[in-house]
Amino acid sequence: MITIEKIARLREQMKRLNLAAFIIPSSDPHLSEYVAPHWKSREWLSGFTGSAGTIVITSHKAGLWTDSRYYIQAEKQIQGSGIELHKEGLPATPTIPEYLIRELQPNEIAGIDGSLFSVNAVRSMQTALSKYGIKLHTKHDPLKEIWKDRPGAPTNKAYIYPTKYAGKSCSEKLILIREELRRNEVDALLTSALDEICWTLNLRGSDVKHTPVFICNLIITQQSAHLFIDPAKRSKEVDDYLIESQIHIHDYDSIHNFLNTLQADNLQFDPSKTNYNLYSHLPSSCQTNEKESPIALLKAVRNTEEIKGIHHAMIKDGIALVKFLHWLEQAVPTGKETEVSIDQKLYEYRASQELFIDRSFDTIAGYKENAAIVHYSATQESDTLLQSKGFLLLDSGAQYFDGTTDITRTIALGELTDEEKRDYTLVLKGHIALSLAKFPSGTRGAQLDVLARMPLWQNNMNFLHGTGHGVGHFLSVHEGPQSIRMNENPVVLLPGMILSNEPGVYKKDSHGIRTENLMLVVEDAEGLFGTYLKFETLTLCPICTQGIIKELLTREEIIWLNQYHQTVYSTLSPYLDEKEVLWLKDKTHEI
Repeated sequence: MITIEKIARLREQMKRLNLAAFIIPSSDPHLSEYVAPHWKSREWLSGFTGSAGTIVITSHKAGLWTDSRYYIQAEKQIQGSGIELHKEGLPATPTIPEYLIRELQPNEIAGIDGSLFSVNAVRSMQTALSKYGIKLHTKHDPLKEIWKDRPGAPTNKAYIYPTKYAGKSCSEKLILIREELRRNEVDALLTSALDEICWTLNLRGSDVKHTPVFICNLIITQQSAHLFIDPAKRSKEVDDYLIESQIHIHDYDSIHNFLNTLQADNLQFDPSKTNYNLYSHLPSSCQTNEKESPIALLKAVRNTEEIKGIHHAMIKDGIALVKFLHWLEQAVPTGKETEVSIDQKLYEYRASQELFIDRSFDTIAGYKENAAIVHYSATQESDTLLQSKGFLLLDSGAQYFDGTTDITRTIALGELTDEEKRDYTLVLKGHIALSLAKFPSGTRGAQLDVLARMPLWQNNMNFLHGTGHGVGHFLSVHEGPQSIRMNENPVVLLPGMILSNEPGVYKKDSHGIRTENLMLVVEDAEGLFGTYLKFETLTLCPICTQGIIKELLTREEIIWLNQYHQTVYSTLSPYLDEKEVLWLKDKTHEI
């Protein structure tokens, strides 16, 4: 079936269920950013393959809401489908409730699958729609009847993540979590966030592409801990490990009954990370404490072994990237390389490194105008031949057993326009400004975001994605609770947190530029009114100097770049062959 036919079938099911609208998000029951194929309903229905987006189907209209990373991609992928694109983040774009209020009549019903929406999201929709007499029903999934070849839920095996990489045992982590629960005066914690559960239990899996997690739920009380997992995912080794760690094992589908009979006076859960169907099974006798899980912050502050591991991972990643960039410079002039072929070559270089497991996300290799699509992913149809001119934007990362990496480099393949050089230099200025930041303890990411944007703002440009996100430890490449972005986030930056630094500029049908390193928050010094913090750059890879207009850089920015390149050279050169060392020396010489 093509998209138009799928939507027609869905409308038939909606009519049978007396639904005037149906809303399909991109999430799974754990509200994950990246999901297993079984839950890619929005992608199956609309044809839009981006990781974020929500589709709304009414009896006569269809709309797709997505953020700035996917404006261009979504526009192309839904063309001719009858779906209208709504660009989130723009003043003229209605929210989904605003759209439904405009399209539906009082007493009509909008339907959702409540297992795919957070408690907060459902409450927000209910509040907005009820003012206009529109009802929201949360227990519908009409796609069951029309998605005939739907992939099954994943059944891959979970496996143990050794303490020598995790830094703390499962038992030690449970002690820390229970201390936080006592501080919050609650008896139990419910979490369904897969990264939180995997971190707590020192287990990993392969249910989600490029993200080493497995589908499960977890309840922790002061006396016990309960893991809800499909029996097919368990091995004797994992069962023995869980029993030794005093974790009770339950079937995945039994959590609703367990919650119905939970003996706890007070339960803590995060309403932004818990699906509405789970919440609806909480016993009325149980008081709830709705706040972010303590695991999120505990996980975000890396311990000594985790920090040691990410340093090792960055050296390996840097070696692979230098070998790749050296190869790329020679390969492009042959006229045989494309966006897809270079991705495979980079994978080969990374795969040869010790403890490599997988990519950390689908590589974004965008040449020239393709790079203006923020989260572009080359396909057989879009795959573009690289030429000795213009920019290649390469955003990639790896999962090593001792750390997760994420790096973007914009590489000049040859002649550049004055506009490309200027944009590249302005992005670099913003990147350096954030790298150099020193700030008092208690600072939030939103307070630093302006540093990365100011050079662009001064030239009437901006980017709409976040400047920095947290990164997991052999877990999700995008993790909170910390961030650096324009939107306010109350989480303060703490020593041990890792964030990305990735300002960019994207010009449709022309070019895209982004420079990204990962940074570790570290203590700087004691000063007036307290402790001051700074960033330690972790990523080790040369920044292309061919696109730089040196006159636009300050003396301080030039010093930072030269010192960074000296660190890259001195750290990586012992691991390279003679030709690669000479190449790296040339790419890291002082400007």
